[in-house]
Amino acid sequence: MTGWAWAALALYGTWLLAAFGMRTVIQLRRTGDSGFRGLSGRPGSAAWWAGVLFAAALLGAVAAPVAALLGLPALAEDVPALHAAGTAVTVLGIAATLTAQGAMGTSWRVGVDAAERTDLVTGGLFAHVRNPVFTAMGVTGLGLTLMVPNAVSLAALTALVVAVELQVRVVEEPYLRAVHGPAYLAYGATAGRFVPGVGRLGPGTGSPEAE
Repeated sequence: MTGWAWAALALYGTWLLAAFGMRTVIQLRRTGDSGFRGLSGRPGSAAWWAGVLFAAALLGAVAAPVAALLGLPALAEDVPALHAAGTAVTVLGIAATLTAQGAMGTSWRVGVDAAERTDLVTGGLFAHVRNPVFTAMGVTGLGLTLMVPNAVSLAALTALVVAVELQVRVVEEPYLRAVHGPAYLAYGATAGRFVPGVGRLGPGTGSPEAE
């Protein structure tokens, strides 16, 4: 398990450096702005909890392999195929994250500023899924959990899933509907929320056609 824990730390560090560090540098060079908008909503609100849970998930993804290295028992011991599958899923998630971020161009943001207007991105992975960055983050989180399957990694993955659901449904989708109106509804009628064909918006209503 020790080797898989070190591998998980290395892949997670790579993901953080590329998805946040390098992406921030690219954004600064292109626009002079980091793209970071921070927490949304008042403390205790669903939007606020989304940000808190994101932070918990990011910290948990580090804590899980560290806990394994310190002796925390795994939920599945000595299953090389599981850990190897987790490695492959993690690499896929990292690649998908970077691809989706690249498709966002200068519209890339971490968080939402309700007073800001960015372009509606509908190309690349966004042609099929409205939130491919979050989907890719979930894939990465799942992969890391399979690599180091302990209580901490499972808690971190749970926090990530809840954070993504809150951020998308409570913060981002209402913002995009308000800013882009009919254009977003038309786009949402063809692109799924997290996977193709699932969670599309009903024509002209903004309500989910399929969850």
